[in-house]
Amino acid sequence: MSNETKQVCCVDVSKSYHDGENDITVLNHMNLTVEAGESLAVVGPSGSGKSTLLHLLGGLDRPTTGEVFLHGQNWHQLSEDARCKWRNKHVGFVYQFHHLLPEFTALENVMMPLIIGNQSEDEARSTAKAMLDEVGLSTRMHHKPMQLSGGERQRVAIARALGPKPDCMLADEPTGNLDRTTAAQVFDIMLELNQTRKMTLIVVTHDLSLAERLGQVLDLEQKA
Repeated sequence: MSNETKQVCCVDVSKSYHDGENDITVLNHMNLTVEAGESLAVVGPSGSGKSTLLHLLGGLDRPTTGEVFLHGQNWHQLSEDARCKWRNKHVGFVYQFHHLLPEFTALENVMMPLIIGNQSEDEARSTAKAMLDEVGLSTRMHHKPMQLSGGERQRVAIARALGPKPDCMLADEPTGNLDRTTAAQVFDIMLELNQTRKMTLIVVTHDLSLAERLGQVLDLEQKA
């Protein structure tokens, strides 16, 4: 697949929700293209549609009108099963809360989606170790989440997202629960992965100082 098709794209996308007797529009005729390997920060006040946009780009939600493409594929021309497989192959998600399973070690948490994706246990273990090493946690892989700091837990979450080797990472407030120093360190890792892997990176954040470190900034204004 050429780099020309390895892009994330919204074409005339609108998204509305029905609230009682009212329709609330959070995105209105949006057009957006993020090329392969680029980085984009999405900023704006609460309610401006930042997380909604991320869910649309990752195929987790449907636009009310318009089309969303990932690597030339219209998300919603796919069946539910095909959409899940396409998402698992191409997209890694990182959220504000790490959502690690507390009873499992960092290594086991990273292995889990790989095994679900039909890797053998040995292959999943090898991949997970490599991912944890890449985010600087090779000495902490046998620790459970409660034995890790907040920044370490978020790095495990990044390693878990990287396991299937996606070419696009979508992150929703990935540093929102961290202090400024730790947030900057986690952001450093994400930017390094964006640059070394040529992995498209789209981050929703309230932190403008972090947003400015990405290649582009999209500011969504609060809807009336």
